[in-house]
Amino acid sequence: MDFGSTNLAAWNEALSSYDATLQSLNQKKTDLLPLDSFYRSQLPQLLRQRRPDPFLTQPELHRLMQWKLSRGKWRPRLLDFVALLDGAAVESASRRAFAALPDLAAAVSALAALKGVGPATASAVLAAYAPDVAPFMSDEAMVAAVGNAKDYSLKQYLLFAGKLQKKAKELSAESEVFTPSDVERALWSSAIASKLNSSLSDDGPKASTKKSVKRKRRS
Repeated sequence: MDFGSTNLAAWNEALSSYDATLQSLNQKKTDLLPLDSFYRSQLPQLLRQRRPDPFLTQPELHRLMQWKLSRGKWRPRLLDFVALLDGAAVESASRRAFAALPDLAAAVSALAALKGVGPATASAVLAAYAPDVAPFMSDEAMVAAVGNAKDYSLKQYLLFAGKLQKKAKELSAESEVFTPSDVERALWSSAIASKLNSSLSDDGPKASTKKSVKRKRRS
């Protein structure tokens, strides 16, 4: 998906393919579907029910981390850090973060005070509560929007979030609304689908080459 594109139909197609892409990826990561269901459906509902003073619990943060790592690069050390966090500290930090919105810098900083929680994980927490403000900092969306996924600093996240917020406004029409989180999912789905298709294409010729070699040896 070309980030510079303003073709609403192409963006809608990329976004609508998210679930199918998730299904394809789930063949390799079998826990991804239930984790995504938790992150996109159950967790936002839980957070809304806790208004006007919403907070995240330590078990919820741990499951969110599992979702983040399953959807991207697996870093088990981060799970270990989150597993050891004090529940009261998680609730306090998340309360401050949600109260700080729409100030993303303050919100991310509040969560990043927790060990094992950097801007990327903080963005996932914020996106679950406020998808219209805070997009998740996925590698695939980072590459598409800012050209790389090597800098996980707060400064880079703010640059990334600003670009996705602007793109969401460009794509929003009277009949439908794109959120920054919608833009992130569309970019992620497009990038992952491309990788999966490329992998299948690569496997085909290799398999056929092996068969041809075997046939040659028999002759």
